[in-house]
Amino acid sequence: MPRGYQRAPSIEEAATEIPAEKKLHPNFPFLISSNGLDDGYSDLDHDDQFEFSIDTDVLVDAKEVSIEELIGEGSSSKVYKGLFRKVQPVSVRIFLPEGASAVSIEQKRKFQREVLLLSKIQHENIVQFVGACIHPKLMIVTELMEGNTLHKFMLSVRPNPLDLKLSISFALDIARGMEFLNANGIIHRDLKPSNMLLTRDQKHVKLADFGLAREETKGFMTCEAGTYRWMAPEIFSHEALQVGEKKLYDHKVDVYSFAIVFWELLTNKIPFKGKNNIFVAYAASKNQRPSLDNLPAEVGSLLEACWAADPKARPEFKEITVSLEKLLRSLCSDDDAEDQTISLVQERVVYDFPKLKMKTTTKKKKKNKVMNVMAPFLKIFRDCIPK
Repeated sequence: MPRGYQRAPSIEEAATEIPAEKKLHPNFPFLISSNGLDDGYSDLDHDDQFEFSIDTDVLVDAKEVSIEELIGEGSSSKVYKGLFRKVQPVSVRIFLPEGASAVSIEQKRKFQREVLLLSKIQHENIVQFVGACIHPKLMIVTELMEGNTLHKFMLSVRPNPLDLKLSISFALDIARGMEFLNANGIIHRDLKPSNMLLTRDQKHVKLADFGLAREETKGFMTCEAGTYRWMAPEIFSHEALQVGEKKLYDHKVDVYSFAIVFWELLTNKIPFKGKNNIFVAYAASKNQRPSLDNLPAEVGSLLEACWAADPKARPEFKEITVSLEKLLRSLCSDDDAEDQTISLVQERVVYDFPKLKMKTTTKKKKKNKVMNVMAPFLKIFRDCIPK
């Protein structure tokens, strides 16, 4: 675990340990739909109201959040650029439908779980949580990442590949963020380029969109959680499942998804391009993987380990982080060695062919000529300065 970070309290603990006087109960009663319940909740839960168990310290007044232009849109929410308290640029995700009373109980529970999770984690490679609103709309406010999504950045470069060092640097940022999450017992379950945001200089990545994230449990969890193209084969089911049926898997599903993202970074191609999502998931379950052609051997070995069919054979993110750090150092040292070689070759050429020295000193001679012309004026200027 990175130094300076502490384990995030469990989401269930966070919901139960909040003092009664700091709970939103019964200040904001919401009408709910009993259709569709999230994993971990009983089908017998048919209350007419849903009580949020969110610490009021993480809530902000909706009046303090100004909404500007739309910057993203998903199936259950829209993302806007905004300002918090008129000074802090933020990203504002508003859950649909925009009227809080019309949001289903399932969506409210997912919203609450995401807020509780985001409010308890802090890492340089995870988008920073600012606050949440539950009235009049369900909103999550985070720092504004002005570099846009990793997905859009890759599209802007395509069909050209990304610089190899940049690709590995991005992968290292992702792995560090995931190392922190997994070390705190949290599974993201939806790693993909559109859920990763870039800093303004587009040199670093932060993880975002924790709508499907949850705490890892020893028991069964919701099957087919995530996006098929990046989904680990153990989550995909060949056979029809009963409503609410769950499967057994762990945090290694994130390692598989990371491998697919890393392959995209290295190739700037769509994995299984031209195939529909269901086919991709089925192919993955049959141990088909993207091609490793034209990739460095060290990188290929890491990818094969990360997307291994057996989850137990996949490395932990702390091991992935170490491997990527070594790869990045190796590339940087190779570049330094190349620069030194070029410099030595140039020096040798000048030594063996002195006449070529004129080309390397032209700028220096021009500078000396200018200084010779300016010298008298500089002397007069110095003489005029009071002593």
